[in-house]
Amino acid sequence: MSEQFEPVIVGFTCNWCSYRAADTAGTARVKYAPNVRLIRLMCSGRLDPTFVMKALAGGADGVLITGCHPGDCHYIEQNYKALRRFLLLRRTLAGLGVEPGRIKLIWASAAEGLKLAHEINQFVEEVRALGPLNWPKWNDQPAEIDAVKEVA
Repeated sequence: MSEQFEPVIVGFTCNWCSYRAADTAGTARVKYAPNVRLIRLMCSGRLDPTFVMKALAGGADGVLITGCHPGDCHYIEQNYKALRRFLLLRRTLAGLGVEPGRIKLIWASAAEGLKLAHEINQFVEEVRALGPLNWPKWNDQPAEIDAVKEVA
């Protein structure tokens, strides 16, 4: 009997809206897949693209980015910055041979816990369909990669 692949997803959430939406979902006892490990940032605009790359290199099969709706950011226009970075990350990852569907951006206000739970469940199913990422982890790299790391 073969086990079903269970993806590991790292979720970066805005403190003011989407993290509160996840909290609202929990308070309302709305269930969403436990595959997502949420990391709270003060703003989705604070998400550095290297965070996404490190999550994937560290073994995540997908990355979820969530933030306030455009125009509702507590830091004025930082969610537009997050959108630009998301689009750039998708292109960069596609250039590295990673399916663009492994990264997703969701806008969710604090009152949209049900929506966020639905989106999380949907993303887990999408990543499950893609299968494991199978990127070699830094500690599993061949000796040539170790030499490059030492130089860098």
